[in-house]
Amino acid sequence: MSDNIPYLDIPGPKSRELLARRQQFVARGVASTMNVFAAKADGAIIEDVDGNRYIDFAGGIGVMNIGHTRPEVTRAITEQAAKFTHTCFSVMMYEPYIALAERLVKLTPGEFPKKAIFFNSGAEAVENAVKIARWATGRPAIIVFDNAFHGRTLMTMTMTSKVQPYKYRFGPYAPEVYRAPYPYPYRMNMTPQEATAFCIQELERMFVGEVAPDQVAAVIIEPVQGEGGFMVAPPGFLRALKAVCEKYNMLFVADEIQSGFCRTGRMFAVEHDGVEPDLMIIAKSMGAGMPISGVVGRAEIMDAPSPGTLGGTYSGNPVACAAALAVLDLYEKEDLAARSREIGHVITQRFLKLQESFPMIGDVRGLGGMVAMELVKDRTTKEPDSHAASDTLAAAHHRGLVLIKAGMYDNVLRVLVPLCVTDEQLNRGLDIFEDAITTVAEAAAATSSVS
Repeated sequence: MSDNIPYLDIPGPKSRELLARRQQFVARGVASTMNVFAAKADGAIIEDVDGNRYIDFAGGIGVMNIGHTRPEVTRAITEQAAKFTHTCFSVMMYEPYIALAERLVKLTPGEFPKKAIFFNSGAEAVENAVKIARWATGRPAIIVFDNAFHGRTLMTMTMTSKVQPYKYRFGPYAPEVYRAPYPYPYRMNMTPQEATAFCIQELERMFVGEVAPDQVAAVIIEPVQGEGGFMVAPPGFLRALKAVCEKYNMLFVADEIQSGFCRTGRMFAVEHDGVEPDLMIIAKSMGAGMPISGVVGRAEIMDAPSPGTLGGTYSGNPVACAAALAVLDLYEKEDLAARSREIGHVITQRFLKLQESFPMIGDVRGLGGMVAMELVKDRTTKEPDSHAASDTLAAAHHRGLVLIKAGMYDNVLRVLVPLCVTDEQLNRGLDIFEDAITTVAEAAAATSSVS
């Protein structure tokens, strides 16, 4: 380990005490990547209950693009909470909901009339996008993609591709969900262009062998797959997919829950391909940690369901709406999209340099500040190495870096650092990352030489 990188003895005594209470009172179905408890956070730094400080490369799984405890957001939360915290928009309406909808229809892609509706979580927004699409088209079927992650509810779990831990023993699943291939050039052994052509061809084949196109309400896609492993839709793929949707009068729905709000170097990832979705699903960094999500789309589609068919008790909570409005102010005042591109360039260059040194790094990929590396046991066979990924996480955590993984095979290390991170913090975090993966790679090489 590098001399200037300390090794944290975690969990500390206070975290151990809380772990014991968690074990006694919290259902074990909730998993936690780290075995410490947060006490406070600021910008890109989190401090645990024992005083250990960490550089945050996870951002609460892409929620904290603007950074932790921004005073503008906490002030908006406090001021709204002092007025009222809840009336239920379905009972007595309030202005923050309207103001947020107005801001978002102007911000999202598409030079056509749009409307918005709000919910509590990403999965809930996905569910409602499906409801809206089915009502508007009168069709039952939904097409999703390999490696997709859309949530853990019955419908969104069905739409999600990964079995463990999301789907195993939770069936039967929702009907009328069909899965198409998503371009994964690294594992397809294709160029991005070849992968695009293959996936569009396979989608057309599905309309012959699996589902009639006149029964498909919508195609729902993540422009950059999050939990699936940071697969970026190759240039031109989203445009080709949109053309297929228009050909068969299907709705094109973009799930921008993780890729939205400047994470990829544009406000929304679909903007890289010049695509205007019929519906867009948003959440995560829209509210900087407050539980809020939404669907924004063409007004005639959004207005299709009758009054009372959509909504929920807490949907579009006034405190969460106030937070989201403050967040949007920050996106307007600060060029976080440009900062995302800068961060992404720095991370990618460091990752590519590491790839030159360590054969276990099979692929480096990303878009803007949404960057990942895929670990393999063998570059030729591309056999996934989930153990190396887990070991790297543990090593990073003990060195003061919050890091998470992803991917169908749990072998992808992903970075979702808050975009307010300073250059010093970013480089320090990358130094810790390098030290952690070097330790794991050297240990694996030593084990291999002995055997």
